[in-house]
Amino acid sequence: MESQDTTKVPTGLVLYSRASHAAAKEVIYSYSTSFGLATRLLDRRYKEHVENIYAMVRVADEIVDGSAAEAQRAEKAVSPEKMLSEFESETYRAMELGYSTNLILHAFAQTARLVGIKKDIVEPFFASMRMDLTEKEHDPESFAAYVYGSAEVVGLMCLAVFVHERSYTAQEKKTLVSGARALGAAFQKVNFLRDLAADFDRLGRSYFPNVSVENFDEDTKRRLVEDIQKDLETSSMSLPLLPMGARRAVAAAQLLFQELNQKISKTPAQELKTRRISVGNTRKLVLVARALRGVA
Repeated sequence: MESQDTTKVPTGLVLYSRASHAAAKEVIYSYSTSFGLATRLLDRRYKEHVENIYAMVRVADEIVDGSAAEAQRAEKAVSPEKMLSEFESETYRAMELGYSTNLILHAFAQTARLVGIKKDIVEPFFASMRMDLTEKEHDPESFAAYVYGSAEVVGLMCLAVFVHERSYTAQEKKTLVSGARALGAAFQKVNFLRDLAADFDRLGRSYFPNVSVENFDEDTKRRLVEDIQKDLETSSMSLPLLPMGARRAVAAAQLLFQELNQKISKTPAQELKTRRISVGNTRKLVLVARALRGVA
């Protein structure tokens, strides 16, 4: 009797892995608009892995900063601290074994093992997530550590997907790493500025060092916007080195967050403390079209 062709009719682990990716894919397009839109431009060989990465980091973020807190209000036995530790431990176990009963972590482990994502850049991510459970204010040192772990390493994970099995010189690798970290940092800082109202009022948190709801003014806003612009410029230098199947998606993401940064720069500081800045769907499509034409 001939064995079944699992490429056409998947069974067992193949079917389970496909189902795990389907779960991960649902996460990114349920939660993300700008990043999700850019991800759709990736070639399939990259897109599935980026979806898997996003799902893992999104679930962790929900534990410390989203749905878990709401669940805890309904059921006191819910412990975000304990759940984050369990999720982190299962992440490492999945990476080691290539299997998890958690569909999201199974999908992430499949990607991590294939493209070489190691524990050394996953650990800083969870360290930053843990900060969200305890830190309400940051000094420059803790802010840099937080941004590295929460965002820059995610850029490095995506970079690992893009450069897998490709050859680069030492200088090119340095440029790519700098670009991936800078783009991750820009994304995070833009989101901090977009979410000032929620962070100040709902969470009682200030991410930027020495910035509070009382002292956030035009000069502070201008300084932060300029810092983000420098990150975006650093990131753009790595674009020509990326494979074409990833380049347009990364360019689209850069353009989308560049647009957000520009809108923030034109919005009065007082207004940023009361509402979240966004880019309209029509404008997003225009920016994506620019990226597809190779305009970055």
